[in-house]
Amino acid sequence: MPRAQIRLLPEGRRLHLNDGPIDLIIEAFGAADQIELAYRAASARFVTTLDELCAELPLLRCEPNLESWPTGVIARRMAEAVTPYSAQCFITPMASVAGAVAEEILQAMTNAATLDKAYVNDGGDIALHLEPGQHFVVGMVERPDRPSLFGAATLTAAQPVRGIATSGWRGRSFSLGIADAVTVLADTAAMADAAATIIANAVDLPGHPAVLRVPARDLAPDNDLGERPVTQAVGALTDREISSALAAGVKWAHSLLSNSLICAAALHLQGQTRVVGDTLPLAQPATVGVEEGLIHA
Repeated sequence: MPRAQIRLLPEGRRLHLNDGPIDLIIEAFGAADQIELAYRAASARFVTTLDELCAELPLLRCEPNLESWPTGVIARRMAEAVTPYSAQCFITPMASVAGAVAEEILQAMTNAATLDKAYVNDGGDIALHLEPGQHFVVGMVERPDRPSLFGAATLTAAQPVRGIATSGWRGRSFSLGIADAVTVLADTAAMADAAATIIANAVDLPGHPAVLRVPARDLAPDNDLGERPVTQAVGALTDREISSALAAGVKWAHSLLSNSLICAAALHLQGQTRVVGDTLPLAQPATVGVEEGLIHA
C-alpha cells in the first residue's frame, strides 16, 4: 500500500494529500476535465515530494551556503527564499518548506491543465494561481491552533500576491517569538513562509517572566534550531507589553516591505493586530460570503 494518502474530500471539490508531515488541501476551478487533469498531476508529483526532501534533509537543516547548494527543485526554492535573511539572523531552508512544497504542487497542476484559479494549502501556507478577472478571499486566523478569523482580505489577479503564509508560537512549527499569528502576503508561497517566520520571531519580549521557553532540541532532537529556546507558553500581557512586542515585528515587516520581500503582513498578539502594507485591506469576516471563495491562511 502506498505511503502517500490521496483522496477527494466528501464534498467532492477539494483534494486531500497526506504523506508524513506534509498535509495538503487543494482546490482547482475551471472545466471539469481540466480539474481532473490538475488533480492527477498534483497526485503524481506529490508521491515523490517527501523522499526528495528527505534525501537532502541534513543540508536543509543548516544555514544556506552557496558552496553547498541543494540540488532538488523544491530544496533550491527553499534555500533561495531564506537566503536574503541569512546575513542578519539565523534561518535555515526549513523555514520555507511548506510554502515551497505548495508552490511545486501548484506548478504541476498549472503545467498540466488550464485552470481559472487554484490554490494549494499546506497547513496554512498557500500557493495561489489566478487568471485575469479571478480573485480569492483570504481569512486571517488569530490562533493557528484554534482557528478563528479576525479579518479577511480579497486578492485579485492584478495584484502580485501569489503566496500566503502564517507563523507563530501556537502553530505547528517552533517559533522564537511570542506572536499568536503573523500572516504574510508575498510574490510566492516560499517567500511568504520565510518572511512569516522572520517576523513572528521578531514579535518578542526577551526575558519576560510570562514567556516559557524550552530548548528546541529537548522537544525534537533532530530539528534545525538546536539549543535555541522556542516559545511554549505566553501568559497574560499588558497592553503596553503587547504593543512593544508587536512594534518589534512591525519594524522587521516594514524593512521586508521596503526591500520587496513581502507585499503585506498582519501581526496578531493577544487581541491586538498591526497591519503593514496597503495591499492588505482587512474586512470583518462576518461580511464575507462563502460564495466568494474564502480560504484560510
